[in-house]
Amino acid sequence: MKKILCIAAFALTILLSACSGSNESAGAEEKKKLVFGATIPYSDMLEKGVKPQLEKLGYEVEIKEFNDYVQPNLSLANGSLDANLFQHRVYLEAFAKEHSLNLAEVIDVPTAPIGVYSNKVENLEDLPEGSQIAIANDPTNLARHLGVLSKAGLITFSDGIDPLRATVKDIQGNPKKFTFVEMEAAQLPRSLSSVDAAAVNGNFAISAGLDLTKALVLDVVAPEIHNRIVIRTEDKEKKYVKDIKKAVESAEFKKVIDEDFKGFHKPEWLAD
Repeated sequence: MKKILCIAAFALTILLSACSGSNESAGAEEKKKLVFGATIPYSDMLEKGVKPQLEKLGYEVEIKEFNDYVQPNLSLANGSLDANLFQHRVYLEAFAKEHSLNLAEVIDVPTAPIGVYSNKVENLEDLPEGSQIAIANDPTNLARHLGVLSKAGLITFSDGIDPLRATVKDIQGNPKKFTFVEMEAAQLPRSLSSVDAAAVNGNFAISAGLDLTKALVLDVVAPEIHNRIVIRTEDKEKKYVKDIKKAVESAEFKKVIDEDFKGFHKPEWLAD
């Protein structure tokens, strides 16, 4: 009898352990609260275009807004966030390598492009000789800003220069003798009251109330520069990640982009 009772107790322990493990797995698979991290304007994009679709699928969605480009990835890696939206592939790969993080992209989204704005002229060709043009002083944005001016035909680079690493010293052609004023990227919208034109990143332009469609010229965003939703690599095959992708690919998301995010450069999968 004692032997039978021992065997029964052992079997019950195994059964309870199996049930517990099954419940834990189900809980992990059926995650129903999602916490996103994002910067403006992508927090608005999530709020209007993604959150409603996920709520229809039964998720509770919280969106945390960040004002820097470091904490959203660190918070994602430590589990405080389930996904984030603020960065492009080039930044993601460099940041993940530098901080030894295992992060993966889910899908790219419409991205606010760099634009050249002016309070003094309505067309690029109207910029007078000797105009002051404000640009970013950090290497990544500086090169991108100069690239926009180069594509618009305002300047040319010396032969063999990598546009992604260009500086003011690499400018070979400057027919209108523009003067370039370097400053922090976030301060560029404010400079419009004192310079003739300024190159401004899309997120800073929107935060400052600038209309992307009123820019003198907008950059064509390369695929690797499109912002994208990012998750932990270990979660890549989980159901909630697939549901996030489904929400972004929905007709409702496309409608929100067309109505509320005019001027954003669409990725190839979403382009008309």
